[in-house]
Amino acid sequence: MQASQSPVMATSARPHPFDPITPGEIQLVVRILEETFPGVPLRYKRIDLQEPIKRHVVAYLEAERLRKPLPPRPSRLLFAYFHRLDSGIFYKALLNADTKSAIHIKELPAHVQGPIDVDEVTEIEALCLRHPAVLAEIEKLKLPPGMSVCNDPWMYGSDDENETRRLFQCFMYITEVDHPENNHYSLPCKFSPVFNAITQELVRMDYLPGGGDSQVTETQPWKTVKTIQYAHDLLDEPLRKDLKPYIVQQPEGASFSVDGNFVYWQKWRFRVGFNNREGLVLYNLTYDNRNVFYRLSVSEMTVPYGDPRAPYHRKQAFDVGDAGFGLNANQLTLGCDCLGHIKYFDGYRTDSKGNPVLLKNIICMHEQDNGLQHKHTNYRSGAATVVRNRQLVLQMICTVANYEYIFAYIFDQAANVELEVRATGILSTVPFDNENGQTVAWGTNVGPGVMAPFHQHMFSLRIDPALDGFKNTVYYEDSVPMPEDENNPWLVGYTTEQTVISKSGTANTDISRHRVFKIRNDNVINPITYKPIAYKLQTAPSQMLLMSKNAMGYRRAEFATKPIWVTKYRDDELYAAGEFTNQSRRAEGVETWVQRNDNTENEDVVLWHTFGLTHNPRIEDFPIMPMERISVMLKPDGFFTKNPALDVPASAQSFNKSTLHSQPAPAPAAACCSGAGGTIKAKLYKRID
Repeated sequence: MQASQSPVMATSARPHPFDPITPGEIQLVVRILEETFPGVPLRYKRIDLQEPIKRHVVAYLEAERLRKPLPPRPSRLLFAYFHRLDSGIFYKALLNADTKSAIHIKELPAHVQGPIDVDEVTEIEALCLRHPAVLAEIEKLKLPPGMSVCNDPWMYGSDDENETRRLFQCFMYITEVDHPENNHYSLPCKFSPVFNAITQELVRMDYLPGGGDSQVTETQPWKTVKTIQYAHDLLDEPLRKDLKPYIVQQPEGASFSVDGNFVYWQKWRFRVGFNNREGLVLYNLTYDNRNVFYRLSVSEMTVPYGDPRAPYHRKQAFDVGDAGFGLNANQLTLGCDCLGHIKYFDGYRTDSKGNPVLLKNIICMHEQDNGLQHKHTNYRSGAATVVRNRQLVLQMICTVANYEYIFAYIFDQAANVELEVRATGILSTVPFDNENGQTVAWGTNVGPGVMAPFHQHMFSLRIDPALDGFKNTVYYEDSVPMPEDENNPWLVGYTTEQTVISKSGTANTDISRHRVFKIRNDNVINPITYKPIAYKLQTAPSQMLLMSKNAMGYRRAEFATKPIWVTKYRDDELYAAGEFTNQSRRAEGVETWVQRNDNTENEDVVLWHTFGLTHNPRIEDFPIMPMERISVMLKPDGFFTKNPALDVPASAQSFNKSTLHSQPAPAPAAACCSGAGGTIKAKLYKRID
């Protein structure tokens, strides 16, 4: 990396304040806690980086950006969630890695349930399959030889204010063939055991409805149904043979530079972070050495299901707070998940005993071409300026049981940042007696004996802005017709109205008014527009949470009831539905923080954007779902004095080396930027002359 591209770096081996947790730090936390609880068996749920206190780290970041001597680095903080196995008490510990000491260790209330860990899911799955009551239900199925039963342990959800046990609901499925990609979701069973994860006791056996009402029956012998498979070597039909290779090559390597987790690409600089909960986090984003964003992350996601029958009424996953995007991130593979010249980033988690576990290649970074950046042909001369849109992509893919979520932050040369979310994987299915043509209003029959209920995927993008400084203002701008008066005699004029969100609160999107949300710095005025410099949030207008306000699931996910939330920054407020979502009774997140009625004008503010998919499954979504895409974008709006991508070199065949598809007697091809032949309008203009 060239010295001019890199900020001033610390000379010691100590991690940067935003670097992900290291194996040594995980081991340090375990050592401190085991010394604090001598002889007490502990079970670790999470050990991870605690965000540095913002006011302590800003001076450090500014010295890096301005290439000045670095001040003392802020304290490196870590946290741990863990259980005492002798008493079952749940704790949170905050530790200082520099002093190698605990700051505090707090016992959490009995109703607080920590997130799920990988070992726990494996243990519950195995417990379920060996429990006598479950084996008795499996025996009732009278399965043919070679077939077996598996299960998905689900976070239990909530429907009882007084429930304090740590519960899992196991949904059972029949496995037709012994194959690693067998689609067991095609053959759901009608019994579902509930287990206490702490005592490992069977709480009860739920029997699932098989029709449109909530009526249930005891387990009956299985009626033979063929699995609807998706794995290529289990398909009945042959694969296509007319697809030619598509090879992405960069013979001189990529245009980005990397120093640890620091990335420099074009005029962008930022740090790649990772934690077990949110997964990919971006820190300290600058463009052309100007501060743009302090932190970007997907802070929460909830998936409430619309099936009104018990026990499906509790089916509401919080895939960030309950499970963890980082914990469930895929190990990515060259030539499959990312194409081209790839840089990978790793991460770490801890197992239940406190051992560090390497998460290999969980974030991929590469460049891609996204069509034209800008083009104009001068119709008088036929001369054309063509610039292609090179982008930098950072991608993470998470598998949460049946679903896959693909998250990509996409940077371009015109200072735009896009968050693209794609949903794929397999629908969460339920058993349904549809052989007589029966259907329900809240789901889709996707195969014999199997139905996919309607559901929503609601995401929260957390935007911590730093536009030329750390005091910003959020407002929205509507496009409205001008009054019918002497200033608008022909009745065609329209203008804009700005509404500042001066106190912590919420706002709605409004397509009818072309409502645009913007972040501005009132202390920095653009010398051309005479307005404060700003970025705009190109929202994804989405249907908000559909369940009743009286439902417990509504209270658990109030972030999903409004598309826009604005809060004043506080260090511990990172997650839209609060810190603990598993079996929560109500959220303690944005809906709580906005009630402080904080001043948010020209302050250190956070903008939260809720967006999502209302997914009413199609039969074409089964047995594996073609990706569903949704995106939001952050775009400069008066941040610059002209198009910031004017200095991107023109597109040329000598650089791109495209090839021509061979055809009989091909016509001569004009160079893409030569303007040869001009446009029709240009030809007419010359003919008139």
